[in-house]
Amino acid sequence: MTSIWAALLDVAIVVAIGAAAVGAGSPLVRAVFRYIQRRDAELPTLAPAPPTTLRGGTWIGMLERLAVYAAVLAGWKETLAIVLVIKGLARYPELSAPDGRGAERFIIGTFVSVLFAVGCAAAAVWFISLTG
Repeated sequence: MTSIWAALLDVAIVVAIGAAAVGAGSPLVRAVFRYIQRRDAELPTLAPAPPTTLRGGTWIGMLERLAVYAAVLAGWKETLAIVLVIKGLARYPELSAPDGRGAERFIIGTFVSVLFAVGCAAAAVWFISLTG
């Protein structure tokens, strides 16, 4: 009976931290953009993007964090590369535009998002090891 409760606790940890990884990542990325903009006025491309620039970023970011979180927990490190390649290829037309407005936002947002998801996965592994 104890192992059932331990397994349920592990599942609860994975789900709760996974929800945090997916849900809290977008506000974190926006906060990083605001911080950078305040600290470095020379990066005008980090100002709020027009609606036509990198549309769907919030949903793509949520799916990206979910995929990264699950991949790290499952031990599928190769999946990280696949997720980033797919995201980069999907955004290539917008990123290669002559004005280059979205490239910096894309790179910074992706790094913050992926690092947050990896950190959440590491936290989940750590919490599970404590229950073990």
